[in-house]
Amino acid sequence: MDKVRFAFIGFRHGHIMSLYDLALSRDDIEVVACCEEDEETRSQLKSAGKVNITHASYSDMLDNVACDVIAVGDYFGIRGARALEALDRGKHVVSDKPICTSLDELDQIESRARERGLSVGCQFDMRDRGTDMEVRRLIREGTIGDVHSIVITGQHPMLYGSRPGWYYEPGKHGGTINDIAIHAIDAIPWLTGLKWASVESARAWNAALSQEPIFQDGAQFMATLSNGCGVLCDVSYLSPNKAGYKMPQYWRMAFAGSKGFLEALPTTNQIILYTHESEEPRLITPGPASRGGYLDAFLREMRGQKEGLHLSTAEVIQASRVSLLIQQAADRGQTQVKLV
Repeated sequence: MDKVRFAFIGFRHGHIMSLYDLALSRDDIEVVACCEEDEETRSQLKSAGKVNITHASYSDMLDNVACDVIAVGDYFGIRGARALEALDRGKHVVSDKPICTSLDELDQIESRARERGLSVGCQFDMRDRGTDMEVRRLIREGTIGDVHSIVITGQHPMLYGSRPGWYYEPGKHGGTINDIAIHAIDAIPWLTGLKWASVESARAWNAALSQEPIFQDGAQFMATLSNGCGVLCDVSYLSPNKAGYKMPQYWRMAFAGSKGFLEALPTTNQIILYTHESEEPRLITPGPASRGGYLDAFLREMRGQKEGLHLSTAEVIQASRVSLLIQQAADRGQTQVKLV
C-alpha cells in the first residue's frame, strides 16, 4: 500500500505535535513538508530541533508539494481558512480542535468536503482514553439505565505566560467553549448514543485574568439531549496552575441514570459506580488507553471505508457545529437555542 503523504501547516499550538509525532511513527504515512509562517515560531522550532520546517509560505507549500493530506495546527482563528484552501486543492484535512471558529466557515468546510468526496478529521482524543471507553461500554450496556443527568467539569489551569500569546489577541482564539468544551461535545453522543437537542443557557466571560480582559477564562453552559437529559458543563481556565491537570475536576464526568450513578475520574484512571442494589460503590479500573484512534479512522475513511469508524467526518462536523452554536449563544446571551 502506498504511503499517505502528509503536509503540516502551523505549529502555533502544541497539540499538533502529538499528531506530528504519531504521523512520523506510522509506516503508512510519510511527512513530506512542514510549513510555519510565523517567523518567531519557526525560529523556536528550529532551535528545539523537533520539526523540520520546509516552508515559510502555505501557498508555496500547496503549489509545490505533492501531498494527500493537510494537517492543520495553526492558531484557532485561521484554521478554517487553512482547511478551506486545502479542500479547494483537493486535499483531505485533519486538524487539531477546533477546526474553525465560525459557523460560516464550518458550512463551507462541510459543503466542499462533501462535493469533492474528501475527509475531515479532528484530534478528538478523549475517545481514546481508557475511562471513556469503559464508560461508553457501561452506559451502552444499560448499567445505569436511561441517562437523565450529566455533569462535566473540564477545568484547566490558565498557565498565563506559557500559553501562546495569540490566545489573547482579538480574533485568534474564538472562545473557550469552542476551545475546550468541544471535546465533551464530541464525546457525549459517542458515550451515550444520545444527540444534542438544545442549549438552555451559556456564559463565557473574563473571570480572573484581568490583565487580558477580552479572554474568556470562565466558560459554562446548560444543555439538553434528545431524551430530555440535562447537561451541566464547566470548562473554565480557573484551576490552580500547579495542580491543574492533576485535579479530579479535570475532565470529571458524572452520569445519573434510572438504575444508577456513574462517575469517571480520568486523573486517577478510575470509575465509580453506584446502583440501587448496593449501599457501597463499585470501583472499576478501566482498560488501557489507545492511541490515535481518530487518525486510524481518518485514514480508513479516506480509503473509502464507511462502516464502524471510530470517528467520521460527519461526527467531526456535527461536534464542531454544536460547539460553535453554544459558543455563539454565550457570546450573544442567547437562551434555548436549538442544536439540531
